[in-house]
Amino acid sequence: MSTTIGAGTRIYPGPTLPSGRDEGKLARIEYELPRIRDDHTLGDREGGGGRASRGHTNVELAKQRARDRMAAARRELEQLEASAKQRRLARADSFRVALVGYTNAGKSSIMCQLTGSDVLVEDRPFATLGTTVRQLSPPATPAVLVADTVGFIHRLPHALVASFHSTLSEAREAWLLLHVVDAADPAFRSQIRVTEQVLADIGAAETPALLLLNKADRLGREERDALAREHPGALLMSALDHRDGDALRARIDAFFAQHLVEQTVSIPYDRHGVLAELRDRLQVVREEYGDEVSVTVRGTPEALGKLASRLSGG
Repeated sequence: MSTTIGAGTRIYPGPTLPSGRDEGKLARIEYELPRIRDDHTLGDREGGGGRASRGHTNVELAKQRARDRMAAARRELEQLEASAKQRRLARADSFRVALVGYTNAGKSSIMCQLTGSDVLVEDRPFATLGTTVRQLSPPATPAVLVADTVGFIHRLPHALVASFHSTLSEAREAWLLLHVVDAADPAFRSQIRVTEQVLADIGAAETPALLLLNKADRLGREERDALAREHPGALLMSALDHRDGDALRARIDAFFAQHLVEQTVSIPYDRHGVLAELRDRLQVVREEYGDEVSVTVRGTPEALGKLASRLSGG
């Protein structure tokens, strides 16, 4: 894809993870650097460079300052990415959902609906610049984590894709994508194609996705019926309607139920710590008490593998 953001576009940073802020800062500098032009209000030249030199132009100095800021931002990102990787590994055995879609489609409002958290909700592009991760509310067992990602735009720059590494990693590593669309926007079909192209560019094209036709409350009955026929697998909804939020939660629960594996394990009575962890992280189907506690649980293969390793470790 070609690389451009409309001239004069402002990016509004919201409350994000530290890596999201620094990625946004780096992205802005990378975008601005080739567009730096001479500022004649500061004079043609600035002194320096010795007797044989006429000094540096304003554009040269501005570009050097931008390069210095880029270098500092990259150093900060290298440090932050290491800790972000550890956070992702720590929740690797949790179910993970990522909200994706064109900017200003209503992802943050749906995030609030699903998690009960207070995240930035503003009706303007790039209100969410980084990644916010919250647990589904009420909590599910196993845990379901929901990530709100940066909004996509038409012809998203390759440099921007690279810079938003953490937020796009959430989309790439998710079990399920919630593709949020502003169904009341006349251009929503082209915006769907933009999002699908970006997902393909970052290697997430094969991840299961549920299309959410948001802001359906702004449509008439005939328009809603036509959209339901056009996208039979989609969910027509409004992020402001709690009944639609309940319907979305039911779809998420049904999706993850397919991925649970049932297993029976025996736990000695003196391993009460393991039993408590099991009840916290897995769905307990039944418990039977004899010489040991026989527990039938349902969970992800990864979580069951950790449980088996814990029990065999003595």
